Amino acid sequence: MKQYDYLIVGAGLYGAVFAHEAKKAGKRCLVIDKRDHIAGNIYTEPVEGINVHRYGAHIFHTNNKAVWQYVSQFAEFNRYTNSPVANYHGEIYNMPFNMNTFNKMWGVVTPAEAKAKIEQQKAEAGITEPKNLEEQAISLVGTDIYEKLVKGYTGKQWGRPCTELPAFIIKRLPVRFTYDNNYFNALYQGIPNGGYTAMVEKMLDGVEVRLNVDYLAEKEQLDKLADKVVYTGPVDAYFGYKLGALQYRSVRFETEVLDTDNYQGNAVVNYTDAETPYTRIIEHKHFEFGTQPKTVISREYSAEWKKGDEPYYPVNDEKNGALYAEYKKLADAEPGVIFGGRLGEYKYYDMDKVIEVALSVAEKELA
Repeated sequence: MKQYDYLIVGAGLYGAVFAHEAKKAGKRCLVIDKRDHIAGNIYTEPVEGINVHRYGAHIFHTNNKAVWQYVSQFAEFNRYTNSPVANYHGEIYNMPFNMNTFNKMWGVVTPAEAKAKIEQQKAEAGITEPKNLEEQAISLVGTDIYEKLVKGYTGKQWGRPCTELPAFIIKRLPVRFTYDNNYFNALYQGIPNGGYTAMVEKMLDGVEVRLNVDYLAEKEQLDKLADKVVYTGPVDAYFGYKLGALQYRSVRFETEVLDTDNYQGNAVVNYTDAETPYTRIIEHKHFEFGTQPKTVISREYSAEWKKGDEPYYPVNDEKNGALYAEYKKLADAEPGVIFGGRLGEYKYYDMDKVIEVALSVAEKELA
């Protein structure tokens, strides 16, 4: 008889949801994490009374009512709406690209004028079938907006020119012909009052958690503790990178406390020129409408991932897709292990999707 029914590797959102459901079903769970804290990349820590998003901005948004009701058991959400602004050499533009953006860029006032301007620039660029990200962006928003608000930012984010990136990366770029600065067209949106760590703490209430435990370094002993493993770490690392390493983009943050109550007037400001080395600045207090006398900002730098770095975004191109398909075959054949989450499935997941998938897997598993 093993000590636990499930060993859950990773105390992020996927692991916490699965652990909560398994405990509810009467299962014995042990959750481990190699970091010194729970909540994975949505971890928030208090600094000067402000909940700082240590691993970058996380804004909860979903159209799935069941998921919204599920998270609302663990936290009360505020009314924060994601409305980032873009700074191009001191010129400020609204995001997502909408009538405010088009008016500032071209002086147009009506949706018809904005559409005509985009069509004219698309025709001048001679694009019919977009072959790369640059052509796709120009066909969606025209040359001016591409040059000022897409080209530099995207180049920094992915570490390669837009002409070398696949068109599909930007297919979901929100373009609105309304004066609406709400980035996510989601029915439910907000930030948990008190931060995400408190929310995940409630999910893990009554579940045994051990931190600073490196599963892959102690795999043999840890596997003996439980009947099954739920693994949310990198899938290629689990198999010792034996087919090669999957590529990721990593992110580095420079965070500082400033002796001012309001640094930039918005939670997120994107720096879209190529010359500014960081992609954006996050001012954390604005996520929760803070009135503290000081403020905390984080400059975000995008970087190529190397072993030892924190993997953030999967590089979902053909080469990595094909390599992941091979790892997935190994994962599917691995007895007694469930692979889940952003790293376990090599997939860029929004938070609501992570919860949706974890609930669905738990339901099948615990039935």
